[in-house]
Amino acid sequence: MTTTIEAFTGPLAGYRRVVIKIGSALLVEGRTGTLKRGWMESVAADVARLRASGAGVLLVSSGAIAMGRGVLKLPKGKLKLEDSQAAAAVGQIALARAWAEVLGDHDITAGQILLTLGDTEERRRYLNGRATIGKLLKLGAVPVINENDTVATTEIRYGDNDRLAARVAAMMGADLLVLLSDIDGLYTAPPQSDPNATLIPIIDRITPEIEAMAGGAASELSRGGMKTKIDAGKIATVAGAAMIIASGKVAAPLSRIDDGGPHSLFRAEATPVTARKAWIAGHIEAPGVLTIDAGAVRALKQGRSLLPPGVTRVDGDFHRGDTVIVVDEAGVELARGLVAYDAVDARRIRGQNSAVIEDILGAPGRTEMIHRDDLVLKGDLGD
Repeated sequence: MTTTIEAFTGPLAGYRRVVIKIGSALLVEGRTGTLKRGWMESVAADVARLRASGAGVLLVSSGAIAMGRGVLKLPKGKLKLEDSQAAAAVGQIALARAWAEVLGDHDITAGQILLTLGDTEERRRYLNGRATIGKLLKLGAVPVINENDTVATTEIRYGDNDRLAARVAAMMGADLLVLLSDIDGLYTAPPQSDPNATLIPIIDRITPEIEAMAGGAASELSRGGMKTKIDAGKIATVAGAAMIIASGKVAAPLSRIDDGGPHSLFRAEATPVTARKAWIAGHIEAPGVLTIDAGAVRALKQGRSLLPPGVTRVDGDFHRGDTVIVVDEAGVELARGLVAYDAVDARRIRGQNSAVIEDILGAPGRTEMIHRDDLVLKGDLGD
């Protein structure tokens, strides 16, 4: 018998793509490394409700080092770098298995993605990560993302999953980032030390005054604090994602938010599509030019991707992920976009059917020369 999943109807309804960040202290009991299985099950049920509401969901989950240190019986206190990496290697296996199991109870497939901040910044790694995560979402899976702490030494010493989650939200064009914390949201002052502190329910813009309200790290298991959450908010809201900070110390924390529970909402400064297109269109220099035929011109104006058969000429020296100019056969600029091929390969496949790309290049390639999500028509942003 199939159980009907109740969709969200409150503040979490209507979002298209949601990134949820979960901290170590919420997942792991004390310093024993014991997983809070019941709590994870309640979050998995919340994820199922979000999906029933029409949203694609990504989880950015901490907890690998916290779990691994318990399994390896490492001492309390700050860990040495090599101990952190060893703990991450052990804990990541258990963490991924647990998420796969609790999501699987709702017939949801989980896919593991390990990233560093560099993977969201360096051009080729960024495009590869975005393509893989995008395909998982398209196939109906929930990507479970964590920092690759086993190799990323800088991230272990200074990184945090709040900012990583914000970068993932920006990379994937999410319209909501939820940071589950050990606090209900942003207060006017640290509530632990100031009994007069009040929760700020809505933040229209992150100002210096808002930043000044941030405090330090909350616990030994957590590497973040309110400051890193505000930093995450600056990344997310500029990229077009709203951000919610809410307590994860209760069961079904997303349901609690949707039922009107306390939280702080940071409004987005733009939509994800507008923010992304503004970023693409804002490139002053473009190292390459693609000339396209009349059929491709019509396709672009209909909102389609640019395919190799419609490209008649390739000029310039560019690399995959660079912004290139798209012109018609009269040389009139029509659009700008992030090209999916290096110039050498683009020349080899121009004018060719996408079905023969693998034969030409000797390896599978992408169907689109420029995907529609990476393309901005001239005039789309009021040019």
